[in-house]
Amino acid sequence: MKQKSYYEPSKLRHLVRSYFSLHERCASYKVIQERVLAGARIDGIHVCLLIVAMLIASIGLNVDSTEAIVGAMLICPLMGSVLAMAYAVATINYRLLKSAVFGLLVQMVICLATSTIYFVISPISNTTSQLLTNTSPTLWDLLIALAGGFAGGIGNSRRQEPATLIAGVAVATALMPPLCAAGYGLAMRNLADFALSIYEFLLNVVFIAFGAELVLIWIHVPVFADLNGDGVVTDEERIEIRHRSTQLRRRLILGTLAFMIPCVLFTMRVVNTTAEQNNGELFEAKDTHEVSLTSLELGIVCPGYVNYTVGVEESYDQGKDTVIERMVATVTTRDNLSSADKSTVEQLIRLHLPQVDDIQFVVGKKVN
Repeated sequence: MKQKSYYEPSKLRHLVRSYFSLHERCASYKVIQERVLAGARIDGIHVCLLIVAMLIASIGLNVDSTEAIVGAMLICPLMGSVLAMAYAVATINYRLLKSAVFGLLVQMVICLATSTIYFVISPISNTTSQLLTNTSPTLWDLLIALAGGFAGGIGNSRRQEPATLIAGVAVATALMPPLCAAGYGLAMRNLADFALSIYEFLLNVVFIAFGAELVLIWIHVPVFADLNGDGVVTDEERIEIRHRSTQLRRRLILGTLAFMIPCVLFTMRVVNTTAEQNNGELFEAKDTHEVSLTSLELGIVCPGYVNYTVGVEESYDQGKDTVIERMVATVTTRDNLSSADKSTVEQLIRLHLPQVDDIQFVVGKKVN
């Protein structure tokens, strides 16, 4: 008798499925539901933790402290509402979805109020690199949020307590810093920075929820089919829930794709700027790394940005019979900048190149 090979297609499929199965050590559906509902509950302790975490994160962004920001993300309870939204969509539970969205909006208001008050009274008002980082949403932020949400969904569906994994997801996906940056935008009355920060926060929320939802659908979490709450699921309710499921998920997919458009545009802008730098078309300066980094950020925050160069100007001092060197940064834009925009650009340049002696603004077109 011919012995069957271990590498038969059926056995290979079984082997692959066993490696990628999410059903092993999966918690019961009731436990998953209880965890989701507990995480989304807003009470006094939840609000106090939120305010404390937001205050720590605001200080971290204000003084450019990565350690403070990471610490704030570890104690921030925002992830609970996001995972509740994912669970609500996966189970087609409209009541829970409305409750989770409302809870997230309430927490956003609390966070914005906390960070705005802090930045209004803070004696330090300069724009730090951490603040700038959270006003530039790109596709990489989207991918991190999607992967983080997937990991959060896995953690919430295991038999063991998911605290450690969920904390790691909170740090990786960075929900709090964009809200802090939005509060800074409000405090400085910079609506552009406020809008970009809120967009980055919502982008993270949407794709964290989407990643977690994929896990919940993968492990076949049952849908909420008892629409009238009488404890009996009728055939009419099953038909209605299938219709609601198709309608809700179609709308969410279309809405998510539309929501991605600004992120794609920002990413293309960053990629184009990086490609130009790599081709050596833009910069000739003493500190190439700092100039390149500043150019990327200027391409995001500076209206009508065209070009940024740093060079050394020499002048002869007849009295002292010496040559004086001055480092001059030149920013080229398509249109004249307002005083507020010029101030933002100057702060950004001096943040990376404090040795710059003068900053000049030129209106012109890009030369190909």
